[in-house]
Amino acid sequence: MPFFVMAAIIAFTSCSGKLKPLSGQYVNVDPQPLEAIGGQVPVTMSIAYPAKWFNKNATVTVTPVLRYATGETWGTAYTYQGEKVKANNTAISFAGGGNVTMKSSFKYKPEMKKSELYLTFDAKIKNKTVKLPDIKIADGVIATSALADAATANPAIGPDKFQRIIKEAHDANIMFLIQQAELRSRELNKDEIAAWKEIVESANNAPNQNVAIEISAYASPDGGVKLNDALAERRESNTTRYLERELKKKKIELPIDAHYTAQDWEGFQALVSKSNLQDKDLVLRVLSMYRDPAEREREIKNISSVYKSLADEILPQLRRSRLIANIEIIGKSDEEISRLAQGNPGGLSVEELLYAATLTNNATDKESIYGKSTQQFPNDYRSWNNVGVQRYRAGDLTKAEELFNRANGIKNNSESNVNLGLIALTKGDIAKAQQLIGGASDVPELGEALGVLYLQQGDYAKAVSSFGATKSNNAALAQILSKDYSKASQTLNAVAGADAVTDYLKAVVSARTNDANGVISNLKAAVAKKPSLAKEAGLDLEFAKYATNTDFINLVK
Repeated sequence: MPFFVMAAIIAFTSCSGKLKPLSGQYVNVDPQPLEAIGGQVPVTMSIAYPAKWFNKNATVTVTPVLRYATGETWGTAYTYQGEKVKANNTAISFAGGGNVTMKSSFKYKPEMKKSELYLTFDAKIKNKTVKLPDIKIADGVIATSALADAATANPAIGPDKFQRIIKEAHDANIMFLIQQAELRSRELNKDEIAAWKEIVESANNAPNQNVAIEISAYASPDGGVKLNDALAERRESNTTRYLERELKKKKIELPIDAHYTAQDWEGFQALVSKSNLQDKDLVLRVLSMYRDPAEREREIKNISSVYKSLADEILPQLRRSRLIANIEIIGKSDEEISRLAQGNPGGLSVEELLYAATLTNNATDKESIYGKSTQQFPNDYRSWNNVGVQRYRAGDLTKAEELFNRANGIKNNSESNVNLGLIALTKGDIAKAQQLIGGASDVPELGEALGVLYLQQGDYAKAVSSFGATKSNNAALAQILSKDYSKASQTLNAVAGADAVTDYLKAVVSARTNDANGVISNLKAAVAKKPSLAKEAGLDLEFAKYATNTDFINLVK
């Protein structure tokens, strides 16, 4: 047979013969190894079909499948066709081959840590099925992100509003006639003056109250600075002498802080702003334009349309001496509150009872105090929420959820919604958690809850930002996944009540920074606290490079 005839037969056979197995060398996988992100294992696969591989009449469906000990999970299928196939799939050239990209994602399961990713082929040439073997393209899944744990986040406490010292200010006014400083009996005998003196006397006699007296005397802005300065001073002096006599009658020994203001422009502006005077905006504009008192007075008097109203309605209110009683009411001591919370909680207000729970670090005592608060103040949502917090911290999430919902039934509140959002995260319900946590506000613990939410969504940059200065395993995990290993180490070293996961994360940081001694020492610490982590470490691809390390082998076997 002539040579050129033989060549033609070979060429025809190559074009129309069976598809050959595709070698793994033509497939690129990213990432490698695979990695769990936001509860999914995403993967991008690029196939470079070689020249003269894709039969012109072939149709090939390629499907990635992730196989592990307890089963397998199939990914997104992609179909390609040869040049002579009449369909709408991506066509691959026989002569030149072609490059394609396939994206897929698998819902993460813990069993996937030890797994293998394969490509499977469903191929036909015309109507004839062609069997092609599966090809393995990746080994295992890094699942460090799965260490995020909403159950360890700080739940939101309904805060108390307890104040040890409550400050109150009580005042009364003694009014004067224009350009006069004499105290008039009709002013001194007013009910408000009598009531003010009773308040001072009561506060002075109360063992848990302190009182300080202040006098502020004023003159209205009209009349010139020199005249008003002398006038305001006399008003202050006369008021002080009067008050000293009254205090002496009651045997009250209190100092009096007395001062005066020559022209009360501040009070004038405040009264004008609140008034319904015609052209009040013009008056206020004059005050803003002129700072010199004389100029102000002159320009305001020039506003003839309003000056009579000012003289009749505003200025008389500024000719006064203001009596001020600054009272401090001193609440119960911590010792007294703690004692009553244990033996006689009925003697405490809701704010005192909620505050009492913050005075102990004993979880049982805290829950007991919050429980008493639910009995005494059943309509205060904070008490129910805070009992729920104690159940949450104890790991009883079912009871905690019930209590948070009860608190929300009394009043829909951000604290309980944040906590219900955390519980939703423990159940893997990201959408519900997003709704609950995303709708909360003004809660100190919100940042941490958002951090865990973003962690589980795979948005590590937002997680780091939300955690802020929080020192927790979750915060450190966000930093690890953002590749800020120095910051992660600082955070892990500052975690209060460090546990086995803290040590395990330290080992991960050591592995990623090529610190073999750190890997072993931290894993030993983790396994000592939680022996089951030995098996986890043996499967964890974070430590793959230490698989032949004798100390590592002895630790995880």
